[in-house]
Amino acid sequence: MKTNSMLTGCGGCGMTRRGFLTSGCAACVGAVGLLAASRPARAAEKMRIRVVYSLHAETQPGPDWPNVGFEFRPVMDRINATLANAFPNTTFLPAMATGEEQAKAILSEDASADIDGYIAYQMNAWNRVVQTIATSGKPVLYADFQYAGSGGFLVYMAAFLRGETTNVGFVASSRMEDLIAAVKCFEVVKRGGTTADFVAATARARLENTPKPGDLACLPDKLDVLSAEECIQRMKESLILAVRDQSSGPDGDYAGIPVVKVAFSELNAAWEAADKDEARAIADRWEKTATAVTDVSRETLETSAAMYLGEKAVLKKYGANAITINCLGGFYGGHIHAYPCLGFYDLNNQGLIGACECDVRSTATMVTFTTLTKGRPGYISDPVIDTAKRQIIYAHCVASSKVFGPEGSTNPFEIMTHSEDRQGAAVRSVMPVGYMTTSLEISPERKEILFHQGKAVDNDPDDRACRTKLCAEPVGDIEKLFTQWDQWGWHRVTFYGNLKEPVFALADAMGYKVIEEA
Repeated sequence: MKTNSMLTGCGGCGMTRRGFLTSGCAACVGAVGLLAASRPARAAEKMRIRVVYSLHAETQPGPDWPNVGFEFRPVMDRINATLANAFPNTTFLPAMATGEEQAKAILSEDASADIDGYIAYQMNAWNRVVQTIATSGKPVLYADFQYAGSGGFLVYMAAFLRGETTNVGFVASSRMEDLIAAVKCFEVVKRGGTTADFVAATARARLENTPKPGDLACLPDKLDVLSAEECIQRMKESLILAVRDQSSGPDGDYAGIPVVKVAFSELNAAWEAADKDEARAIADRWEKTATAVTDVSRETLETSAAMYLGEKAVLKKYGANAITINCLGGFYGGHIHAYPCLGFYDLNNQGLIGACECDVRSTATMVTFTTLTKGRPGYISDPVIDTAKRQIIYAHCVASSKVFGPEGSTNPFEIMTHSEDRQGAAVRSVMPVGYMTTSLEISPERKEILFHQGKAVDNDPDDRACRTKLCAEPVGDIEKLFTQWDQWGWHRVTFYGNLKEPVFALADAMGYKVIEEA
Protein backbone atom coordinates (compact mmCIF):
# COMPACT_ATOMS: atom_id res chain seq x y z
CA MET A 1 0.00 0.00 0.00
CA LYS A 2 1.28 3.44 -0.91
CA THR A 3 1.87 5.75 2.03
CA ASN A 4 1.34 9.47 1.72
CA SER A 5 3.55 11.76 3.75
CA MET A 6 2.10 15.04 4.88
CA LEU A 7 3.11 18.13 6.79
CA THR A 8 1.29 18.66 10.03
CA GLY A 9 2.37 22.20 10.72
CA CYS A 10 5.05 21.10 13.18
CA GLY A 11 8.06 22.73 11.61
CA GLY A 12 7.71 20.72 8.40
CA CYS A 13 8.31 17.24 9.82
CA GLY A 14 7.40 14.34 7.56
CA MET A 15 4.71 11.95 8.71
CA THR A 16 2.85 9.06 7.11
CA ARG A 17 -0.88 9.23 6.81
CA ARG A 18 -1.19 6.48 9.44
CA GLY A 19 1.06 8.49 11.72
CA PHE A 20 -1.18 11.50 11.26
CA LEU A 21 -4.22 9.43 12.14
CA THR A 22 -2.82 7.97 15.31
CA SER A 23 -0.13 10.11 16.85
CA GLY A 24 1.58 13.45 17.30
CA CYS A 25 5.27 14.02 16.66
CA ALA A 26 7.81 15.52 19.03
CA ALA A 27 7.81 18.85 17.22
CA CYS A 28 4.00 19.09 17.44
CA VAL A 29 3.84 19.18 21.20
CA GLY A 30 3.45 21.90 23.78
CA ALA A 31 1.97 23.07 27.02
CA VAL A 32 -0.50 25.79 27.80
CA GLY A 33 1.68 28.30 29.63
CA LEU A 34 -1.04 30.72 30.66
CA LEU A 35 -1.74 29.22 34.05
CA ALA A 36 1.28 26.96 34.50
CA ALA A 37 2.62 28.99 37.40
CA SER A 38 -0.47 28.15 39.44
CA ARG A 39 0.39 24.42 39.39
CA PRO A 40 4.16 24.18 39.99
CA ALA A 41 3.98 20.49 40.87
CA ARG A 42 2.98 19.74 37.26
CA ALA A 43 4.81 22.60 35.56
CA ALA A 44 7.00 20.23 33.55
CA GLU A 45 4.14 17.97 32.44
CA LYS A 46 2.62 18.35 29.01
CA MET A 47 -1.10 18.32 28.40
CA ARG A 48 -2.15 15.84 25.72
CA ILE A 49 -5.05 16.90 23.53
CA ARG A 50 -6.45 14.66 20.82
CA VAL A 51 -7.67 16.61 17.77
CA VAL A 52 -10.28 14.59 15.86
CA TYR A 53 -11.23 15.82 12.39
CA SER A 54 -14.63 14.56 11.28
CA LEU A 55 -14.73 14.30 7.48
CA HIS A 56 -15.30 11.99 4.51
CA ALA A 57 -11.73 12.05 3.19
CA GLU A 58 -8.75 14.36 2.82
CA THR A 59 -9.97 15.19 -0.69
CA GLN A 60 -13.75 15.54 -0.88
CA PRO A 61 -14.93 12.64 -3.05
CA GLY A 62 -18.42 13.85 -3.94
CA PRO A 63 -20.98 16.66 -3.73
CA ASP A 64 -21.34 18.02 -0.22
CA TRP A 65 -20.33 21.15 1.63
CA PRO A 66 -17.85 22.73 1.06
CA ASN A 67 -17.66 21.28 -2.51
CA VAL A 68 -16.50 18.26 -4.49
CA GLY A 69 -12.71 18.06 -4.73
CA PHE A 70 -12.10 20.30 -1.74
CA GLU A 71 -8.68 19.69 -0.20
CA PHE A 72 -8.93 19.41 3.59
CA ARG A 73 -5.27 18.66 4.20
CA PRO A 74 -4.08 22.29 3.98
CA VAL A 75 -6.87 23.31 6.36
CA MET A 76 -5.90 20.65 8.90
CA ASP A 77 -2.23 21.57 8.52
CA ARG A 78 -3.06 25.19 9.27
CA ILE A 79 -5.07 24.27 12.36
CA ASN A 80 -2.32 21.94 13.61
CA ALA A 81 0.32 24.62 13.08
CA THR A 82 -1.78 27.24 14.83
CA LEU A 83 -2.26 25.03 17.87
CA ALA A 84 1.40 24.01 18.00
CA ASN A 85 2.58 27.60 17.80
CA ALA A 86 0.07 28.92 20.32
CA PHE A 87 0.66 26.16 22.88
CA PRO A 88 4.33 25.14 22.76
CA ASN A 89 3.95 23.05 25.92
CA THR A 90 0.96 20.94 24.82
CA THR A 91 1.04 17.76 22.75
CA PHE A 92 -1.66 17.77 20.08
CA LEU A 93 -2.44 14.38 18.57
CA PRO A 94 -4.27 14.71 15.21
CA ALA A 95 -6.62 11.99 13.99
CA MET A 96 -9.35 11.65 11.37
CA ALA A 97 -12.66 9.83 11.61
CA THR A 98 -15.50 9.38 9.15
CA GLY A 99 -18.02 8.18 11.71
CA GLU A 100 -18.83 6.31 14.89
CA GLU A 101 -16.67 3.22 14.32
CA GLN A 102 -13.49 5.16 13.70
CA ALA A 103 -14.29 7.42 16.65
CA LYS A 104 -14.64 4.34 18.86
CA ALA A 105 -11.28 3.08 17.64
CA ILE A 106 -9.68 6.39 18.59
CA LEU A 107 -11.17 6.22 22.09
CA SER A 108 -9.99 2.63 22.45
CA GLU A 109 -6.46 3.62 21.51
CA ASP A 110 -6.61 6.59 23.87
CA ALA A 111 -7.66 4.48 26.86
CA SER A 112 -4.01 4.04 27.83
CA ALA A 113 -2.68 7.27 26.34
CA ASP A 114 -3.33 9.71 29.22
CA ILE A 115 -5.39 12.08 27.09
CA ASP A 116 -6.43 15.28 28.88
CA GLY A 117 -9.16 16.28 26.43
CA TYR A 118 -10.44 16.38 22.87
CA ILE A 119 -10.98 18.89 20.12
CA ALA A 120 -13.68 17.57 17.77
CA TYR A 121 -13.59 19.47 14.47
CA GLN A 122 -16.71 19.16 12.28
CA MET A 123 -15.18 19.33 8.78
CA ASN A 124 -18.08 17.78 6.81
CA ALA A 125 -21.62 18.41 7.93
CA TRP A 126 -23.17 15.10 8.96
CA ASN A 127 -20.39 12.75 10.06
CA ARG A 128 -21.38 11.55 13.53
CA VAL A 129 -18.10 11.59 15.41
CA VAL A 130 -18.44 14.12 18.24
CA GLN A 131 -21.22 12.09 19.86
CA THR A 132 -18.83 9.17 20.40
CA ILE A 133 -15.96 11.40 21.49
CA ALA A 134 -18.22 12.98 24.12
CA THR A 135 -18.71 9.58 25.77
CA SER A 136 -15.06 9.72 26.85
CA GLY A 137 -16.10 11.88 29.77
CA LYS A 138 -13.08 14.09 29.08
CA PRO A 139 -13.51 17.78 28.24
CA VAL A 140 -14.45 18.14 24.57
CA LEU A 141 -14.15 21.33 22.54
CA TYR A 142 -16.48 21.10 19.55
CA ALA A 143 -15.43 23.33 16.62
CA ASP A 144 -17.10 24.21 13.33
CA PHE A 145 -15.12 24.43 10.09
CA GLN A 146 -17.53 26.96 8.68
CA TYR A 147 -19.13 26.60 5.23
CA ALA A 148 -18.25 22.92 5.50
CA GLY A 149 -19.33 21.27 8.75
CA SER A 150 -21.87 23.86 9.85
CA GLY A 151 -25.10 21.89 9.42
CA GLY A 152 -24.06 19.01 11.62
CA PHE A 153 -22.31 21.37 14.01
CA LEU A 154 -25.46 23.41 14.64
CA VAL A 155 -27.79 20.39 14.90
CA TYR A 156 -25.44 18.28 17.04
CA MET A 157 -24.43 21.15 19.34
CA ALA A 158 -28.06 22.09 19.95
CA ALA A 159 -28.67 18.49 21.04
CA PHE A 160 -25.77 18.73 23.50
CA LEU A 161 -27.13 22.00 24.87
CA ARG A 162 -30.58 20.45 25.28
CA GLY A 163 -29.36 17.20 26.82
CA GLU A 164 -27.54 16.18 29.96
CA THR A 165 -24.01 16.20 28.49
CA THR A 166 -21.82 18.47 30.60
CA ASN A 167 -18.40 17.99 29.00
CA VAL A 168 -18.83 19.62 25.55
CA GLY A 169 -17.96 23.27 25.01
CA PHE A 170 -17.94 24.86 21.59
CA VAL A 171 -16.43 27.46 19.31
CA ALA A 172 -18.17 28.74 16.17
CA SER A 173 -15.85 31.36 14.78
CA SER A 174 -13.99 32.20 11.59
CA ARG A 175 -11.18 33.67 13.69
CA MET A 176 -8.30 31.45 14.83
CA GLU A 177 -7.81 33.63 17.90
CA ASP A 178 -11.19 32.42 19.17
CA LEU A 179 -10.13 28.79 18.75
CA ILE A 180 -6.99 29.54 20.76
CA ALA A 181 -9.02 31.21 23.52
CA ALA A 182 -11.27 28.15 23.73
CA VAL A 183 -8.34 25.70 23.80
CA LYS A 184 -6.85 27.60 26.75
CA CYS A 185 -9.89 26.44 28.74
CA PHE A 186 -8.54 22.86 28.93
CA GLU A 187 -6.20 24.17 31.61
CA VAL A 188 -9.22 24.58 33.90
CA VAL A 189 -9.56 20.80 34.17
CA LYS A 190 -5.81 20.27 34.42
CA ARG A 191 -5.88 22.51 37.50
CA GLY A 192 -8.56 20.37 39.14
CA GLY A 193 -11.76 21.84 37.74
CA THR A 194 -14.67 19.77 36.43
CA THR A 195 -15.71 19.30 32.83
CA ALA A 196 -18.67 21.58 33.62
CA ASP A 197 -16.13 24.23 34.66
CA PHE A 198 -14.40 23.72 31.31
CA VAL A 199 -17.67 24.20 29.41
CA ALA A 200 -18.42 27.35 31.41
CA ALA A 201 -14.94 28.67 30.63
CA THR A 202 -15.43 28.13 26.89
CA ALA A 203 -18.74 30.01 27.10
CA ARG A 204 -17.06 32.93 28.87
CA ALA A 205 -14.29 33.00 26.27
CA ARG A 206 -16.83 32.94 23.45
CA LEU A 207 -18.86 35.78 24.96
CA GLU A 208 -15.77 37.88 25.61
CA ASN A 209 -14.66 37.52 21.99
CA THR A 210 -18.06 38.07 20.38
CA PRO A 211 -18.45 41.71 19.30
CA LYS A 212 -21.04 43.78 21.10
CA PRO A 213 -24.26 44.47 19.20
CA GLY A 214 -23.85 47.01 16.42
CA ASP A 215 -26.24 49.65 15.21
CA LEU A 216 -29.43 47.74 14.48
CA ALA A 217 -31.30 50.72 13.07
CA CYS A 218 -32.53 49.76 9.60
CA LEU A 219 -33.36 51.53 6.37
CA PRO A 220 -37.03 52.39 5.80
CA ASP A 221 -39.02 49.52 4.32
CA LYS A 222 -42.74 50.01 3.88
CA LEU A 223 -44.38 46.64 4.44
CA ASP A 224 -47.91 45.99 3.19
CA VAL A 225 -49.51 42.87 4.66
CA LEU A 226 -52.80 41.02 4.53
CA SER A 227 -54.92 40.54 7.61
CA ALA A 228 -54.33 37.25 9.40
CA GLU A 229 -57.79 36.04 8.44
CA GLU A 230 -57.35 36.78 4.74
CA CYS A 231 -53.90 35.18 4.77
CA ILE A 232 -55.33 31.97 6.27
CA GLN A 233 -58.06 31.87 3.63
CA ARG A 234 -55.52 32.30 0.81
CA MET A 235 -53.32 29.60 2.29
CA LYS A 236 -56.26 27.21 1.97
CA GLU A 237 -56.65 28.28 -1.67
CA SER A 238 -52.96 27.63 -2.39
CA LEU A 239 -51.46 24.35 -3.58
CA ILE A 240 -47.97 22.92 -3.11
CA LEU A 241 -46.63 20.41 -5.63
CA ALA A 242 -44.06 18.09 -4.02
CA VAL A 243 -41.76 16.35 -6.52
CA ARG A 244 -39.95 13.86 -4.30
CA ASP A 245 -39.81 10.57 -6.23
CA GLN A 246 -41.93 8.67 -8.71
CA SER A 247 -45.08 8.74 -6.58
CA SER A 248 -48.05 10.99 -7.33
CA GLY A 249 -51.42 11.94 -5.90
CA PRO A 250 -52.95 13.97 -3.03
CA ASP A 251 -50.78 14.22 0.08
CA GLY A 252 -53.02 15.93 2.63
CA ASP A 253 -52.16 19.43 3.71
CA TYR A 254 -49.44 21.26 5.60
CA ALA A 255 -50.42 24.18 7.85
CA GLY A 256 -53.73 24.28 6.02
CA ILE A 257 -52.09 24.36 2.57
CA PRO A 258 -53.03 21.42 0.30
CA VAL A 259 -50.13 19.29 -0.97
CA VAL A 260 -50.08 17.07 -4.08
CA LYS A 261 -47.25 14.68 -4.97
CA VAL A 262 -45.99 14.86 -8.55
CA ALA A 263 -43.72 12.17 -10.04
CA PHE A 264 -40.28 12.95 -11.43
CA SER A 265 -41.44 11.45 -14.72
CA GLU A 266 -44.20 14.04 -15.09
CA LEU A 267 -41.84 16.95 -14.45
CA ASN A 268 -39.26 15.47 -16.79
CA ALA A 269 -41.86 15.05 -19.52
CA ALA A 270 -42.83 18.72 -19.15
CA TRP A 271 -39.14 19.66 -19.43
CA GLU A 272 -38.75 17.60 -22.61
CA ALA A 273 -41.88 19.19 -24.10
CA ALA A 274 -40.76 22.77 -23.44
CA ASP A 275 -40.66 25.02 -26.48
CA LYS A 276 -37.01 25.32 -27.54
CA ASP A 277 -37.36 28.83 -28.97
CA GLU A 278 -39.00 30.05 -25.78
CA ALA A 279 -36.25 28.39 -23.73
CA ARG A 280 -33.60 30.19 -25.81
CA ALA A 281 -35.35 33.53 -25.25
CA ILE A 282 -35.41 32.96 -21.49
CA ALA A 283 -31.73 32.02 -21.53
CA ASP A 284 -31.05 35.26 -23.45
CA ARG A 285 -32.90 37.25 -20.75
CA TRP A 286 -30.95 35.58 -17.95
CA GLU A 287 -27.64 36.21 -19.72
CA LYS A 288 -28.46 39.89 -20.31
CA THR A 289 -29.71 40.61 -16.78
CA ALA A 290 -27.04 38.71 -14.82
CA THR A 291 -23.93 40.66 -13.84
CA ALA A 292 -21.87 37.62 -14.87
CA VAL A 293 -22.26 34.04 -16.06
CA THR A 294 -19.43 32.01 -14.56
CA ASP A 295 -18.53 28.44 -15.63
CA VAL A 296 -22.04 27.84 -17.01
CA SER A 297 -22.36 26.94 -20.69
CA ARG A 298 -25.02 28.27 -23.03
CA GLU A 299 -26.38 24.73 -23.38
CA THR A 300 -26.81 24.49 -19.60
CA LEU A 301 -28.63 27.82 -19.55
CA GLU A 302 -31.06 26.59 -22.19
CA THR A 303 -31.73 23.25 -20.44
CA SER A 304 -32.30 25.22 -17.21
CA ALA A 305 -34.73 27.48 -19.06
CA ALA A 306 -36.55 24.41 -20.35
CA MET A 307 -36.79 23.16 -16.74
CA TYR A 308 -38.30 26.51 -15.76
CA LEU A 309 -40.90 26.12 -18.52
CA GLY A 310 -41.54 22.56 -17.29
CA GLU A 311 -42.10 23.85 -13.77
CA LYS A 312 -44.54 26.48 -15.05
CA ALA A 313 -46.40 23.89 -17.11
CA VAL A 314 -46.87 21.56 -14.14
CA LEU A 315 -47.97 24.46 -11.91
CA LYS A 316 -50.53 25.48 -14.54
CA LYS A 317 -51.83 21.93 -14.96
CA TYR A 318 -52.62 21.61 -11.25
CA GLY A 319 -53.58 25.23 -10.62
CA ALA A 320 -50.79 25.41 -8.03
CA ASN A 321 -48.74 28.38 -6.87
CA ALA A 322 -45.83 26.46 -5.28
CA ILE A 323 -43.49 23.68 -6.34
CA THR A 324 -40.71 22.02 -4.37
CA ILE A 325 -38.40 19.48 -5.99
CA ASN A 326 -36.01 16.85 -4.65
CA CYS A 327 -33.43 18.45 -6.89
CA LEU A 328 -30.32 16.58 -5.78
CA GLY A 329 -31.97 13.16 -5.68
CA GLY A 330 -33.66 13.77 -9.01
CA PHE A 331 -30.54 15.06 -10.75
CA TYR A 332 -28.11 12.48 -9.38
CA GLY A 333 -30.60 9.67 -9.93
CA GLY A 334 -31.07 10.63 -13.58
CA HIS A 335 -34.77 11.39 -13.07
CA ILE A 336 -34.41 15.03 -14.10
CA HIS A 337 -31.74 16.44 -16.38
CA ALA A 338 -31.39 20.05 -15.30
CA TYR A 339 -31.24 21.74 -11.93
CA PRO A 340 -34.43 23.68 -11.12
CA CYS A 341 -32.51 26.54 -9.43
CA LEU A 342 -32.87 29.22 -12.12
CA GLY A 343 -36.51 28.28 -12.56
CA PHE A 344 -37.08 28.73 -8.84
CA TYR A 345 -35.29 32.08 -9.02
CA ASP A 346 -37.67 33.28 -11.72
CA LEU A 347 -40.80 31.93 -10.04
CA ASN A 348 -39.90 33.60 -6.75
CA ASN A 349 -39.34 36.91 -8.52
CA GLN A 350 -42.93 36.67 -9.79
CA GLY A 351 -44.51 36.09 -6.37
CA LEU A 352 -44.86 32.33 -6.95
CA ILE A 353 -42.96 29.70 -4.95
CA GLY A 354 -40.02 27.61 -6.13
CA ALA A 355 -38.50 25.75 -3.18
CA CYS A 356 -35.44 23.57 -2.76
CA GLU A 357 -34.97 19.91 -1.78
CA CYS A 358 -38.66 18.94 -1.55
CA ASP A 359 -38.71 20.58 1.87
CA VAL A 360 -42.46 20.85 2.35
CA ARG A 361 -42.21 22.66 5.70
CA SER A 362 -40.01 25.39 4.27
CA THR A 363 -42.22 25.53 1.16
CA ALA A 364 -45.28 26.01 3.36
CA THR A 365 -43.38 28.71 5.23
CA MET A 366 -42.69 30.44 1.90
CA VAL A 367 -46.32 30.15 0.81
CA THR A 368 -47.59 31.48 4.15
CA PHE A 369 -45.42 34.57 4.39
CA THR A 370 -45.22 35.37 0.68
CA THR A 371 -49.01 35.43 0.89
CA LEU A 372 -49.00 37.53 4.07
CA THR A 373 -46.60 40.08 2.55
CA LYS A 374 -48.37 40.26 -0.81
CA GLY A 375 -45.58 38.70 -2.80
CA ARG A 376 -42.27 39.07 -0.97
CA PRO A 377 -40.19 35.96 -1.71
CA GLY A 378 -38.80 33.70 0.98
CA TYR A 379 -35.21 32.56 0.81
CA ILE A 380 -34.52 28.98 2.00
CA SER A 381 -31.03 28.69 3.42
CA ASP A 382 -28.55 26.54 5.30
CA PRO A 383 -27.40 28.99 7.99
CA VAL A 384 -23.93 29.36 9.49
CA ILE A 385 -23.26 31.22 12.74
CA ASP A 386 -19.99 33.16 13.08
CA THR A 387 -19.44 34.65 16.53
CA ALA A 388 -16.28 36.45 15.30
CA LYS A 389 -18.52 38.80 13.32
CA ARG A 390 -21.67 38.40 15.41
CA GLN A 391 -23.40 37.16 12.27
CA ILE A 392 -25.71 34.50 10.98
CA ILE A 393 -25.06 33.76 7.33
CA TYR A 394 -27.94 32.42 5.21
CA ALA A 395 -26.40 30.27 2.46
CA HIS A 396 -28.07 28.57 -0.53
CA CYS A 397 -27.84 28.27 -4.31
CA VAL A 398 -31.36 29.59 -4.98
CA ALA A 399 -32.36 33.14 -4.15
CA SER A 400 -34.58 35.85 -5.56
CA SER A 401 -33.31 39.17 -6.92
CA LYS A 402 -36.57 40.93 -6.00
CA VAL A 403 -36.51 40.73 -2.22
CA PHE A 404 -39.20 43.41 -1.83
CA GLY A 405 -41.64 41.62 -4.14
CA PRO A 406 -42.40 41.52 -7.89
CA GLU A 407 -42.99 45.28 -8.09
CA GLY A 408 -39.93 46.16 -6.00
CA SER A 409 -36.38 46.96 -7.01
CA THR A 410 -34.07 44.34 -8.52
CA ASN A 411 -30.71 43.60 -6.92
CA PRO A 412 -27.68 42.24 -8.83
CA PHE A 413 -27.29 38.50 -9.37
CA GLU A 414 -24.72 36.21 -10.95
CA ILE A 415 -25.29 32.84 -12.64
CA MET A 416 -22.86 30.17 -11.44
CA THR A 417 -22.67 26.40 -11.11
CA HIS A 418 -24.36 24.65 -8.22
CA SER A 419 -21.70 24.90 -5.55
CA GLU A 420 -21.51 21.40 -4.09
CA ASP A 421 -20.89 19.60 -7.38
CA ARG A 422 -19.85 22.47 -9.69
CA GLN A 423 -22.56 21.42 -12.16
CA GLY A 424 -25.70 22.95 -13.63
CA ALA A 425 -26.75 26.57 -13.14
CA ALA A 426 -27.58 28.34 -9.88
CA VAL A 427 -27.77 31.88 -8.53
CA ARG A 428 -25.60 34.15 -6.43
CA SER A 429 -27.93 36.99 -5.45
CA VAL A 430 -26.22 40.06 -3.97
CA MET A 431 -28.97 41.14 -1.62
CA PRO A 432 -29.43 44.68 -0.31
CA VAL A 433 -27.94 45.54 3.08
CA GLY A 434 -29.18 47.81 5.84
CA TYR A 435 -32.68 46.29 5.98
CA MET A 436 -34.43 44.21 8.64
CA THR A 437 -35.00 40.56 7.77
CA THR A 438 -37.25 37.98 9.43
CA SER A 439 -36.41 34.26 9.38
CA LEU A 440 -39.08 31.66 9.97
CA GLU A 441 -40.23 28.04 9.91
CA ILE A 442 -43.81 26.88 10.45
CA SER A 443 -44.74 23.58 12.09
CA PRO A 444 -48.37 22.41 12.24
CA GLU A 445 -47.23 19.28 14.13
CA ARG A 446 -46.17 21.52 17.02
CA LYS A 447 -48.54 24.38 16.23
CA GLU A 448 -45.50 26.62 16.38
CA ILE A 449 -43.76 29.24 14.26
CA LEU A 450 -40.01 29.57 14.74
CA PHE A 451 -38.86 33.19 14.50
CA HIS A 452 -35.76 35.34 14.58
CA GLN A 453 -34.72 38.60 13.00
CA GLY A 454 -31.48 40.12 11.74
CA LYS A 455 -30.23 43.26 10.06
CA ALA A 456 -28.76 42.46 6.64
CA VAL A 457 -25.17 43.69 6.74
CA ASP A 458 -23.18 41.95 3.99
CA ASN A 459 -22.96 39.33 1.24
CA ASP A 460 -20.10 36.83 1.58
CA PRO A 461 -18.47 35.73 -1.73
CA ASP A 462 -16.57 32.80 -0.16
CA ASP A 463 -16.25 29.99 -2.71
CA ARG A 464 -17.03 27.28 -0.16
CA ALA A 465 -20.60 26.06 0.27
CA CYS A 466 -23.64 27.60 -1.42
CA ARG A 467 -23.45 30.54 -3.80
CA THR A 468 -25.68 33.14 -2.13
CA LYS A 469 -24.58 34.07 1.38
CA LEU A 470 -26.58 36.85 3.01
CA CYS A 471 -24.97 37.97 6.28
CA ALA A 472 -27.11 39.40 9.06
CA GLU A 473 -26.54 40.58 12.60
CA PRO A 474 -29.12 38.81 14.78
CA VAL A 475 -31.53 40.89 16.80
CA GLY A 476 -31.32 39.56 20.34
CA ASP A 477 -29.16 36.90 21.95
CA ILE A 478 -26.75 35.21 19.53
CA GLU A 479 -26.03 32.54 22.17
CA LYS A 480 -29.71 31.56 22.25
CA LEU A 481 -29.56 31.20 18.47
CA PHE A 482 -27.56 27.97 18.91
CA THR A 483 -30.37 26.12 20.70
CA GLN A 484 -33.15 25.13 18.26
CA TRP A 485 -31.43 23.36 15.37
CA ASP A 486 -31.92 19.81 16.67
CA GLN A 487 -35.66 20.44 16.95
CA TRP A 488 -36.20 22.26 13.66
CA GLY A 489 -33.42 21.06 11.36
CA TRP A 490 -31.00 23.20 9.40
CA HIS A 491 -33.22 25.16 6.99
CA ARG A 492 -34.59 28.62 7.70
CA VAL A 493 -36.67 30.83 5.37
CA THR A 494 -35.70 34.51 5.35
CA PHE A 495 -37.89 37.42 4.24
CA TYR A 496 -37.03 41.07 3.95
CA GLY A 497 -39.09 43.22 6.29
CA ASN A 498 -39.95 43.54 9.96
CA LEU A 499 -42.62 40.86 10.13
CA LYS A 500 -42.76 40.57 13.91
CA GLU A 501 -46.23 42.03 14.46
CA PRO A 502 -47.91 40.27 11.50
CA VAL A 503 -46.25 36.95 12.42
CA PHE A 504 -47.56 37.12 15.98
CA ALA A 505 -51.01 38.17 14.73
CA LEU A 506 -51.10 35.25 12.28
CA ALA A 507 -49.95 32.83 14.98
CA ASP A 508 -52.75 34.00 17.27
CA ALA A 509 -55.32 33.56 14.52
CA MET A 510 -54.04 30.04 13.75
CA GLY A 511 -53.78 29.01 17.40
CA TYR A 512 -50.00 28.68 17.08
CA LYS A 513 -47.19 29.73 19.43
CA VAL A 514 -44.20 31.78 18.26
CA ILE A 515 -40.82 30.44 19.36
CA GLU A 516 -38.29 33.28 19.42
CA GLU A 517 -34.96 31.55 18.84
CA ALA A 518 -32.86 34.64 19.50
